[in-house]
Amino acid sequence: MARYFDVHPQDPQPRAIAQAVRILLDGGLIAYPTDSCYALGAQLGNKDALDRIRSIRRLDDKHHFTLVCRDFAQLGQFVNIGNEVFRSIKSVTPGSYTFILPATREVPKRLLHPKKKTVGVRIPDNRVVSALLAELGEPLLSSTLLLPDEEDPLTQGWDIKERLDHQVDAVIDAGDCGAEPTTVVDFSSGVAEVVRQGAGDPSRFE
Repeated sequence: MARYFDVHPQDPQPRAIAQAVRILLDGGLIAYPTDSCYALGAQLGNKDALDRIRSIRRLDDKHHFTLVCRDFAQLGQFVNIGNEVFRSIKSVTPGSYTFILPATREVPKRLLHPKKKTVGVRIPDNRVVSALLAELGEPLLSSTLLLPDEEDPLTQGWDIKERLDHQVDAVIDAGDCGAEPTTVVDFSSGVAEVVRQGAGDPSRFE
């Protein structure tokens, strides 16, 4: 049965955040709110949690997982990013965008796209995520909480608790955080390609 943390969206309780991070460090899988919709999150090197995300979402090996980062200093450890691409990304960050970029050797191979050797990265504009990342001290391995055969992501913490109670270890509920996933922009070729339109304005990259 999943632990349930009801937190304030703008001023999340430090004790609840610390308990959720302890679950992550103990190998757990959590559902948490972002600035676009809820997501599944785990510690970066947690292979078991990665397999659980694949199972919950029925993902194949070509799916791009996302490293949710606290800031650009952290993001820069895990992807190779040139000056021009950096400026483009910085203009909309933090925000509801995921960027696909060539990964550095810091990224576990099992997270990489098998052919492109790329990974998704993003810096959300959300107080709960910022608190989680500050307490964790490293990026969060993440994937949109979009269940198989459903068109829209889950948007309510209590609903996630009911539906995934025996598939995740904790649910952080900060209220409704929107029903659209991030806009995904692929910079792996050095030129922006919008591969999914979502909560972020795609016109900046078209």
